[in-house]
Amino acid sequence: QVQLVESGGGLVQPGGSLRLSCAASGSIFVINVMGWYRQAPGKERELVATITSVGNRNYADSVKGRFTIDRDNAKNTVYLQMNSLKPEDTAVYYCNVQVGSVAYGGRGTQVTVSS
Repeated sequence: QVQLVESGGGLVQPGGSLRLSCAASGSIFVINVMGWYRQAPGKERELVATITSVGNRNYADSVKGRFTIDRDNAKNTVYLQMNSLKPEDTAVYYCNVQVGSVAYGGRGTQVTVSS
């Protein structure tokens, strides 16, 4: 089993920044892909960003140039630096990691962008 603990969400004004963290623990040998998804009220869950074990990154078009995903393999932790936040970034953000062929998801952390 793998446990994920997310942190860093909150309320921020438009144009502001937040940094999300997600630490994985448990039966882990190698985490292949780590990533973040988000779900806004009334919308489907969507991919925000992913990063592979060798550092290949993928971003949703809506966050390119504003968000940066990084990981610390020694700590089994993935980060999402979010800059120039917009009201449309408001959502619950979920961490997701792939260990072998199994994907694990976190409980989510709320991000609200509002003045």
